[in-house]
Amino acid sequence: MAAESPADETMVGAIVRNPVVQTLGVMTLVSVATWAATIVGLGRLFVLAIPIESRPWALVTSVYAHLGPGHLFANAVMIALAGGIVVWSTTAIRFHLFFVATGAIAGAVQVVVAYAMGTPLAVLGSSGAAFALVGYVLTSNSISQVVTGWLNLSARVVIIVVAIIATWLTVEWSAPGSALLAHFTGAVLGLAAGHIRLLHTP
Repeated sequence: MAAESPADETMVGAIVRNPVVQTLGVMTLVSVATWAATIVGLGRLFVLAIPIESRPWALVTSVYAHLGPGHLFANAVMIALAGGIVVWSTTAIRFHLFFVATGAIAGAVQVVVAYAMGTPLAVLGSSGAAFALVGYVLTSNSISQVVTGWLNLSARVVIIVVAIIATWLTVEWSAPGSALLAHFTGAVLGLAAGHIRLLHTP
């Protein structure tokens, strides 16, 4: 068997260090752990629900855990595509923090609002973070930056435009029965972050 060349080792190292690959790996591991825990009746440990303070770690685990392989695959595709673009202009630590923060906020908004409306539910999955990445790509690119700068839009108009685009993303990209409010929240966070290029490095 031929030994790996330095070039091969460099390529493998680059892949392993890629934050998108790392994220997909963690998603797979946590999802498998969730499925295994569900078999023995402990799946709720990974799920975000009210009261949030009873299982605060679920703010993070629920972002990576998924209901099943199909759910995992659908979110993985969005993250691979949008995240693959975002990583070119940011650092690994910024990417991971953005992913966890937007996913956790989106999930928390979903369960809190549902509870307030009298329809408590539990959520898990990285779709909120995935929508945030898609939103970030849409507003952080050079064309969007030039257009918004040229139009010199007021803060109020920007908020309205962000809300409209986030609604469109939510309606067009969400599967039936999914956490629409979490998707909308993630999209808003991503669009806003992209507008100010929050993740971009100098």
